[in-house]
Amino acid sequence: MEEPDMKEIPSDRGARFRIKHAASRTLCFVEAGFTLIELMIVVIIIAGLAAMVAPRLVGRTDQAKRAIAKADISSNLSMALKLYYLDNGRYPTTDQGLAALIDAPTSAPVPAKWSGPYLETLPEDPWGNPYKYRYPGTSNKTTYDLYSAGADGIEETDDDIKNWK
Repeated sequence: MEEPDMKEIPSDRGARFRIKHAASRTLCFVEAGFTLIELMIVVIIIAGLAAMVAPRLVGRTDQAKRAIAKADISSNLSMALKLYYLDNGRYPTTDQGLAALIDAPTSAPVPAKWSGPYLETLPEDPWGNPYKYRYPGTSNKTTYDLYSAGADGIEETDDDIKNWK
């Protein structure tokens, strides 16, 4: 009996190669792929990399939230309050609050030249609480106190973010 005439076209891993089977005179396509061991090694390498990177990312969320609150206090809200001051010659009172930046106050002192809104919406701090506002300020005697109670939501704790030192 003669040996079947088989022809193999070598190829790289993952590519197709064909075998001509002499007995049946048909072409068979065989897929070359990765073995289970190779896949497991890749998964272990990825898990190891993730284990090295994950601890560096932990704690960044709180840093990002603090940075957002600082930006709101020192830039966004402060700029709106300065524009209000330029138009009206004074800051909104504590009772009027930051809402005076969106709607013209109706309580005394009613601003004569209100030309807002100075903000589209009243922002909340990154922890979902409203920013705190006082005018006249107790810490900033000539202007206003603007602050967030921080992650714990309790005023006058170490995590407060404020516009004074």
